[in-house]
Amino acid sequence: MGLVRHEASILLLQGKGLLSFLDGLSTNHVDGPCTTVFTTRAAKIIDVCDIVPVGEHVAIVGHAMNKSALAAHLAERILGQAITITDISELNDVFIDIGDSEIPPDATVHTSFFGRMFIVPIKHNWQATWTMEQWNEHRIANLIPYHGHEISGAHHPLACGLGPLVHPQKGCYVGQEVLTRMRSRGKQGRHLVVQSNPVEKPTTQGKERSLCIVRTQ
Repeated sequence: MGLVRHEASILLLQGKGLLSFLDGLSTNHVDGPCTTVFTTRAAKIIDVCDIVPVGEHVAIVGHAMNKSALAAHLAERILGQAITITDISELNDVFIDIGDSEIPPDATVHTSFFGRMFIVPIKHNWQATWTMEQWNEHRIANLIPYHGHEISGAHHPLACGLGPLVHPQKGCYVGQEVLTRMRSRGKQGRHLVVQSNPVEKPTTQGKERSLCIVRTQ
């Protein structure tokens, strides 16, 4: 098993009522460290993020490709609250550990939906031990969606294998009505599966099997 680099963005929130603020915007309960999803009103994914309390502040670890959209989504909803958002992405590297890798010096360790996460000060120049191809094979074997593959703004969380991050009894967040209606009616449209190669339109193609988002029968 190994350590893969996560092309992350990190936004640091400072202020009061931070967890409550994030809880009101995301699909999972946010009352401490967790992984959750931020969605549009149509329940399309903005980003899948790890919430990491750091003292009195909160770090939001998302994916670099979604940083601007996530920051805008959060900023639009602060609405006069004493909350500030600072981009600290350039100060840290982020890795996902699959197994029992050595913990880097000064690392913040967080349990993520994707695996054990290390947030490491960039000065340590820590290196991955897995390639993206190895990470993809692991994801295919364990039905784990990932950014730029299954996780994209084209899908809602239930379609791409993020159902565990959509709390079934949580209400009043952006996109909640759409996701609740899908679950109550048993009609989520698509779902994530593993198929043996060759396959049409894989979201992640592996050596022998691939991940695909297919229409629900």
